Amino acid sequence: MRMRPTLSWTPTEDLPPGSTDLEPVAEALSTGGVLVLSGAGLSTESGIPDYRGEGGSLNRHTPMTYQDFTATAQARRRYWARSHLGWRTFGRARPNAGHRAVAAFARHGLLSGVITQNVDGLHQAAGSEDVVELHGSLDRVVCLSCGALSPRRELARRLEEANAGFEPVAAGINPDGDADLTDEQVGDFRVVPCAVCGGVLKPDVVFFGEAVPPRRVEHCRELVHEAASLLVLGSSLTVMSGLRFVRQAARAGKPVLIVNLDPTRGDRHAVTRVALPLGTALTAVAGRLGIPGAAGV
Repeated sequence: MRMRPTLSWTPTEDLPPGSTDLEPVAEALSTGGVLVLSGAGLSTESGIPDYRGEGGSLNRHTPMTYQDFTATAQARRRYWARSHLGWRTFGRARPNAGHRAVAAFARHGLLSGVITQNVDGLHQAAGSEDVVELHGSLDRVVCLSCGALSPRRELARRLEEANAGFEPVAAGINPDGDADLTDEQVGDFRVVPCAVCGGVLKPDVVFFGEAVPPRRVEHCRELVHEAASLLVLGSSLTVMSGLRFVRQAARAGKPVLIVNLDPTRGDRHAVTRVALPLGTALTAVAGRLGIPGAAGV
């Protein structure tokens, strides 16, 4: 029987309540060397829902796993039909105040790096550089046979040509860019193969049930090692891909600070969890530090 990946987390211990005091976050940033680890909650103010917060997509949607995607052509048809539609909306998302604040912190030399669990590219769109995309990016497509990488916009064009008139109305869009469609809406959607070898195409993202590439993990571990502190933004830390860096920082005695409305799996390792909306909180911190440009477009 195939094991399903961890999608949810329920606290098994009493966790400290969330705070509204931003001073610890401002103090950490003022001393510099802060490594940011961001999750889906940072992008909700850009119109992309998160997985687990109030109204999170897991309440209505089970994400595609790597095992399901590679198992059958039918699963890939369903995924690509939904992802092709979702990409139209997903690709129009714009950075919000939280993304702009992170970019502003970096411009002022307060950050040692940014690791994101998101696949939306909004950190880069806001001006952040050298962002480590822990789970990859929807901007790219990879062939599972020959490994060729290609731009998502190229695949979108090919799918448009192969599926003229495909215009279903989705019930919602998810953090992985997948749209909610029924099997009837998916219909006989045509999937196109790799233009190089004819192999199976997959978005260059880490699906649930798929491992983050080891070299990427090691790079992130090095960033944690070099950082003075770790600032977690909008992640429940439910999956180990992000939680392991929180545990590493805590073991090394580095302060872990979390800004997330709901409790997280990393709260017991943190010196504080600020329970405020990301855009509001980070813009306020930027104001305290006298950093302009965080709230503007």
